[in-house]
Amino acid sequence: MWKYVLQRITLALITAFIILSLTFILIAALPAKQIAGTDGQMFAFYTDQVRLGFAIDLPQDTTGYGTFLWKYTDSTGLYHVWYKKPILDQYFSWLGNIVTKWDWGRSTQIKVNVSAMTIIGQRLPVSMYLNICSVIISVPLGIFLGIMAGLKKNTLFDHTVSTLVMIFISIPSFVVITFLIWIFAYQLGWLPTQWPSVLDPTDQRVLGFIIPVAALSFGSICGYTRFVRAELCEVMSSEYLLLARTKGLTKNQAIVRHALRNAFVPILPSILAEFIGILGGSMILESIYGIPGIGFLYITALNSSDYNVLMVDMAVFTMIGLGAGIILDLSYGFIDPRIRMGAKK
Repeated sequence: MWKYVLQRITLALITAFIILSLTFILIAALPAKQIAGTDGQMFAFYTDQVRLGFAIDLPQDTTGYGTFLWKYTDSTGLYHVWYKKPILDQYFSWLGNIVTKWDWGRSTQIKVNVSAMTIIGQRLPVSMYLNICSVIISVPLGIFLGIMAGLKKNTLFDHTVSTLVMIFISIPSFVVITFLIWIFAYQLGWLPTQWPSVLDPTDQRVLGFIIPVAALSFGSICGYTRFVRAELCEVMSSEYLLLARTKGLTKNQAIVRHALRNAFVPILPSILAEFIGILGGSMILESIYGIPGIGFLYITALNSSDYNVLMVDMAVFTMIGLGAGIILDLSYGFIDPRIRMGAKK
């Protein structure tokens, strides 16, 4: 088991390395965009780029070296001309900075010359809070509706729930949040029309969670309901459950001891996959509602061509996805004793 765990972790790290390396090379090949800031901020930024190994500072204009970035005469009268280094030089400098200093570069547009890791660290908790709240709400409610629909198969309750699930699971989350904002924020005035500021009262900030969490939970509840119902219906019609009934177990005992336990084998690991799906889908929701999370930051960095922040944001999503994949694979072995990861025949 431990050998399998180490293999999966190693494979995930190699995959992350390949993804991030290709992403950095492609981003570095894009045209350089002038940073948004004062002369002092730009001078500090390009000086730092030289330190990090992404640019070179020459005392005079030079033709044929590389892409021109900026020129400036400092307070001491020295003339500086910055050029972008070749892509491979930038790549190895980038790797060295991460390995030796854990330095992922500086922002060029969102917060000039502020560490990209600092910006991500400020935005990540908001996205995590939203997605954790969504999972806490959607998992119990979706599983409960799925169990009730499965136990009452082919009844009016089952048909109603199944029909509503098929309808609402087809509606994208950004459409749901648009309707929620229009109805509960603009028409009824019960909830904020956008994400509250940190300076707003506590009650307003709490109310600000309702619309995005509801929009994130909506599709998850429908997905869990459909999945749980399908698994439970399959287990309920199995031969071993019929055998349990013939041995004297009541219907409720057979359901609790055998049907639900076996039905939950594929359901519990899916919660992790659902969490990652929600985290990725929250990009559009955060943009619509103005939520200062990493999803909204990704869109902002992409639109403003803040490549360093964009790179770190992509690294966060990549590592979360790969980490969840490892936990998802390992969870099968702990949930179902019949599964032994990495065992030889």
